[in-house]
Amino acid sequence: MISEVRQKAMLAQDAAAIMNRLTTEQKNTALIHMADALITEQQAIISANELDLQRGREQGTSPSLLDRLALNGDRVAAIAEGLRQIVELPDPVGQLLEHFDRPNGLKIEKVRVPLGVIGMIYEARPNVTVDAAGLCLKTGNSVVLRGGSAAIESNRKIVEILKKALGATAMPADAIQLIEDSDRASVNEMLKLNGLLDVVIPRGGASLIRNVVENATVPVIETGAGICHTYVDAGANYQMAADIAFNAKVQRPSVCNSMETLLVHETFADRHLAELAERFIQAGVELRGCERTIALLAEAKPATEEDYGTEYSDYIMNIRIVPHLDAALEHIHRFGTKHSECIVTENAQHAERFIQEVDAAAVYHNASTRFTDGFEFGFGAEIGISTQKLHARGPMGLPALTSTKFRIFGNGQIRG
Repeated sequence: MISEVRQKAMLAQDAAAIMNRLTTEQKNTALIHMADALITEQQAIISANELDLQRGREQGTSPSLLDRLALNGDRVAAIAEGLRQIVELPDPVGQLLEHFDRPNGLKIEKVRVPLGVIGMIYEARPNVTVDAAGLCLKTGNSVVLRGGSAAIESNRKIVEILKKALGATAMPADAIQLIEDSDRASVNEMLKLNGLLDVVIPRGGASLIRNVVENATVPVIETGAGICHTYVDAGANYQMAADIAFNAKVQRPSVCNSMETLLVHETFADRHLAELAERFIQAGVELRGCERTIALLAEAKPATEEDYGTEYSDYIMNIRIVPHLDAALEHIHRFGTKHSECIVTENAQHAERFIQEVDAAAVYHNASTRFTDGFEFGFGAEIGISTQKLHARGPMGLPALTSTKFRIFGNGQIRG
C-alpha cells in the first residue's frame, strides 16, 4: 500500500507540470483567493488552533511556545496580508538572466524556472504553512508541507481552506499538500523521495535541521541555526555599541538572527562593560561569561564551552572579553554557524578585516544582526535564512525558489 507521503508527493509532482504553465496574473489571482478565504474562514482556523493550544497546555508546553503557536483574528489577518504582499512582489519566473550569440549563429538565453516540487519541514508556527505555500506557488512550484505535530489541527484546517480557495482559480489544488502523519518516520521518508521532491527546506531548531541534513538524499537547502556574535572593538562608540548589542539580543531573542554571544575588547570592557551589562540585567537577560567577565560582573555566571556553542533563543547571553580582533575572529570561526556576525568599531581597517575574513551569510559593520531578514533586505517575504553556500545564501526570497534553464535557438546548426 502506498504511503501518505509518497501519494501526496506524486500529486504535487503532477500539479507541478500544470504550475509551470501558469502566468503571473493567474498565480496572483490564486494568492488573492487564498488570502480572502483565510479572512472568511478565520473563525474555523481559530477554533482548530484552540485544539492545538489545549493539547499543548495539557502537555506542559511553555508559555513562549504556546504564544508562537496561538492564532487570533489579528494574526490571521496578518497571515492573509502576507499573501497579498507576495502578490505585489515581482515574479522571477521567466526572468532573462543572460543572453549571448555564438559564432556559429546559435542564440542562447538563460532564464529562471521553478524548482519543481519543494518539501518544507518545519515546526510549531502555523503561519509558516501559509508563508511557505504562498512563496512556492508564486514561483510556480508545488509544495509538500510537513509541519510539527503541535500545530497539526491548525495546519490541517488552513490547508483545507487554501486548497478549496484554489478550486475557483487556474492553479491546481494539488499544488499544496500537507503531510498529516505526525510520526517522525514521515519526515525520514520525505528526505529520500528522490525523483518526486526536487529539494527539501528545513525550517526550525538545530536538531530538526541536523536530522534533515544528515539523513536526506534529496537535495537540501539548509536554513537557520543562528549562533550570532557581536564584537565590540576597542575604539567603539559606547552608545552605538550598547544600542546595537541590546537590539541584537533583546528585541526578539527567539529568532535565528538574534545575538547569543557578545565579544568585547578588553579596553572597552574595562571602561564600559559594567554599565552595558546593567542594561541587559534590567531587561531580564541572564549573563554568562569568561573568567575576566566574572571578575568584572558579579551577576554573571561562568560560561562553558557548551554555552558558547548553544543557540539559546532566550533571554540568556554569553560575554567573552578578548585581547584583540584576532581573538574575536578565532572565537567566531570556532563557534559561529555562518549566519550573521557584527563588528562595532570606528576603525576602518578592523571593519574591513572583519567583513573580509568572517565566513557568514551576513556580516555587519555598526548595525544589528536582527536585520538579516528578507523584508528588511527589501526582498519581501522569505522562505528562510540559508547558511549554506550552494544555490542560495542568506535571506531567501522568491528568486531563491527558482533554478535556471538554457534556451538555445538555431537555424539548422549541427556539431561537427
